[in-house]
Amino acid sequence: MTETQNKKNPASPFTRSTREEKYIRKVTWVGLALNLLLSAFKFFAGIVGASQTMVADAIHSLSDSVTDVAVLIGSHYWSMPPDETHPYGHRRIETLVTIFIGGALLLAGVEIAREAMLNLSQKHATPPGGIALTAAGISVVCKELLYRWTALAGKRVRSSALAANAWHHRLDAISSVPALFAVGGAILIPRWAFLDGLGALAVSGLIIHAAVKIIRPGIREFTDAGAPEHIRDEITRIALKENGVRGVHALRTRYIGMSLQVDLHVVVDRSMTVLEGHEVAEAVTASIINEGPDVIDVLVHIEPDNY
Repeated sequence: MTETQNKKNPASPFTRSTREEKYIRKVTWVGLALNLLLSAFKFFAGIVGASQTMVADAIHSLSDSVTDVAVLIGSHYWSMPPDETHPYGHRRIETLVTIFIGGALLLAGVEIAREAMLNLSQKHATPPGGIALTAAGISVVCKELLYRWTALAGKRVRSSALAANAWHHRLDAISSVPALFAVGGAILIPRWAFLDGLGALAVSGLIIHAAVKIIRPGIREFTDAGAPEHIRDEITRIALKENGVRGVHALRTRYIGMSLQVDLHVVVDRSMTVLEGHEVAEAVTASIINEGPDVIDVLVHIEPDNY
């Protein structure tokens, strides 16, 4: 039996490098600063421009700051190395943060839907001012750019929390689109103010859908659900191509963050020496880590044929 660690992080396959953790915090700090600035500007524009839509959008943008703070705090804990009480590291704290972000999105979506339905039965007394329209346009552009940067960073360091936070940025940008059209429509034709509520309802549906997609993988990880069949088949194929491997069975997988931990039984010639069996196990481990679908750790059990 042998266990080999991720070659990209020799200290432990269950922790990221210090550089990666600093990068996560840097991206999140930038997002937090931009969220606070946008929230303040949109709130100011909503008050000065007499736009209820923009005030609500400012509050929604402020909710992004909560998830940014969650990532900043959580990153200090999930980056801790394995210890006696957590031999597999602290990466599931990241999953907790991810679920929290998804929950925040879900609540935001429900609240936006509630406010939209209330607004549909009301009429704006006066059309909003041009500053509200400007704020909505700036919000869409800035948050879409922030989404693209954060999503790329999340993919680069394989961070589910950063990826979830990126979607929070995008949904903030999406939620500003109906605000943009509603404010613009109300300025051109004041009686079109009802479009605000309809657009907000559509956006709330997108937000709730995205929240469920973010929460589901976290629940899957906490219940130790394995990888789907096509990924297990790919891992088996990689193992079988190694010299000396006569069969593979008892393959088990589980998620740690966005990555997989794998253990499997490899069947070899019963006449192999311990050293030869160990070398086969090392080769299988290296191949799965290097060629597999984002695998961070592999445990191989060597088993003689006809056992």
